[in-house]
Amino acid sequence: QVQFVESGGGLVQPGGSLRLSCAASGFMLDYYTIAWFRQAPGKEREGVSCIFSTDGSTYYADSVKGRFTVSTDNAKNTVYLQMNSLKPEDTAVYFCARSNLAMLGFTPTLDPREYKYWGQGTQVTVSS
Repeated sequence: QVQFVESGGGLVQPGGSLRLSCAASGFMLDYYTIAWFRQAPGKEREGVSCIFSTDGSTYYADSVKGRFTVSTDNAKNTVYLQMNSLKPEDTAVYFCARSNLAMLGFTPTLDPREYKYWGQGTQVTVSS
């Protein structure tokens, strides 16, 4: 059974940092793309970043490029999202998700329709 447990969210001041964790179970990260999405109240779900742990390839939305870093610890079967220089507009519930299919190579996509399994989300609030 594929499951994710996200953690690491919280309240942080503008300019601060947080590291989110996404612990996966029921499958191994290899050959799957894992993505981070976020959803703010009243807004559509937005893709933030994705990673292909087999070769470490990554992809970022323009809104977070240069501020967020996605990484994996395959030994722990966990994906991380390091978020620096946080802004109030980064406030949202953050979700991790797994691609529908295992692939031999990285196809960067932040289309939520390409992801079948989702975590429960963790709240990130950026406010002074």
